[in-house]
Amino acid sequence: MKLLVMSDTHGDADVINRVRQYHTDVDAVVHCGDSELPYDHPYLQGTERVRGNCDRTDDRFQNELEFSLGATKVFVTHGHLFNVKSSLLSLTYRAKEAGASICCFGHSHLLGAEMMDGILFINPGSLLKPRGRAEKSYVVVTITAEGYEVQCFTDRNELLESIKFSR
Repeated sequence: MKLLVMSDTHGDADVINRVRQYHTDVDAVVHCGDSELPYDHPYLQGTERVRGNCDRTDDRFQNELEFSLGATKVFVTHGHLFNVKSSLLSLTYRAKEAGASICCFGHSHLLGAEMMDGILFINPGSLLKPRGRAEKSYVVVTITAEGYEVQCFTDRNELLESIKFSR
C-alpha cells in the first residue's frame, strides 16, 4: 500500500494538485495541515486532512485524525499542539495512545522520517517554505509486510532520498 504525505502548503492549491497528479497510484493522501484552503476545496477532496495553526477559518478541520490502511493504523496531526518544534515526546505519547504504526505531522517545515518505539514518524517538510534545506518536499510511504520505504521528493517530483525501515 502507498501513502502520499504533504504539509504546509500555505494557500498554494496548485502544488497540492500537481503532487497528487504525480502519484495517482497511492491508496491514501494526507495533508498534515496549514493548507490555508477551505475544507471542501476541490484539491483536498479525498484527502485525509487536519487543522494547522494557520487553518483557523474553517471549523470542519479536526486537530487530529486516525485511519487505517489495511492493518496499518495512521495518526495525523499538524504538530503545533504537541510542540513538535521542541521535541517529539508529546507526539510520541499521543501516537502510542492512538495505537498508531505511522504518525504524520508537519508544522516545523523540516523534512524527516524516523522510527521510534515501533512507530514511523514522518514530517514531509513544506511544499512552500521549507526549513533546513532548499528543496520544497513531500513524502510517499510504501507499506509492506516487512516494513516501510519512505521516498522523499521535491515539488518537481525529483527523488531526494529513499529510506527503508523494518517493522
